[in-house]
Amino acid sequence: MTTGNEVEPVIDSYAVAPNKSITVGKETFAYRELGPRGGIPVIFFAHLAANLDNWDPRIVDPIARNRHVIAFDQLGVGASSGRVRKTLEEAADDAYEFITALGFETIDVFSFSMGGFIAQDLIVKHPDLVRRLVLTGTGPRGGKDIDKVAGVTYRDILRAALARSDPKEFLFFNRDTAGKRAGKAFIGRLKERTANRDAAVSTKALQTQLKAIQKYGRSAPSDLSVITRPTLIANGDNDRMVPTVLSEELSRRIPGSELIIYPNSGHGGIFQFHQDFAPIAAKFLAA
Repeated sequence: MTTGNEVEPVIDSYAVAPNKSITVGKETFAYRELGPRGGIPVIFFAHLAANLDNWDPRIVDPIARNRHVIAFDQLGVGASSGRVRKTLEEAADDAYEFITALGFETIDVFSFSMGGFIAQDLIVKHPDLVRRLVLTGTGPRGGKDIDKVAGVTYRDILRAALARSDPKEFLFFNRDTAGKRAGKAFIGRLKERTANRDAAVSTKALQTQLKAIQKYGRSAPSDLSVITRPTLIANGDNDRMVPTVLSEELSRRIPGSELIIYPNSGHGGIFQFHQDFAPIAAKFLAA
């Protein structure tokens, strides 16, 4: 028997967070949420070709212990409806529509790679929306060699196919002993969710996102001085997808930002060093 006064139980594991959806206009966004409700939520912005199943639970869960966390699929990705946008500015507009449809006027952001590109576009257009910002494995609009991501991606997809491995093992991690071990462990963690997994990302979606990233890399720089809220930037010291020097450039251009560069690691440095980074990110976002 139910009384109507039951409180929804707090989900403390991303591996079991239920799939949800919200319709905004003619489109439907797929998302998952966990952690205690109330206060300012942390919105997770995902990487290239990532659906909801691509977030590392060792990053998400420590943040969700004390914060309301929401991860979502961009339009045209996973279980969300519609088509992938041709520019990241449009993807940022979609994200804004999703966030406001959920009723939030202020958010914190955790972003990785392409998600960081989109998050920057969102904040430049809506500077008062974000209270605290985490930018990992990412770089600024117009950043040197961002437009070469497509070539790196296609080469590593081929290398991974020949090795019968997940492409992220090549794209995110160094190919030394430590990197290979970290890559295998990361892919294993992404498989911890065994039920109600997200829909696969299509090849067409990947191709459209890569073209949007190329445009982003070849665009005029954004004015990042409008980002005045506390910002944490992190990367590995050997990022082949979004060169590490661009994390350093972000740190110079965003006033008062903090920068962490992990040694002997690549694009997925925060996943390789999750035991160190997750508590740092959780503390930063809780401040």
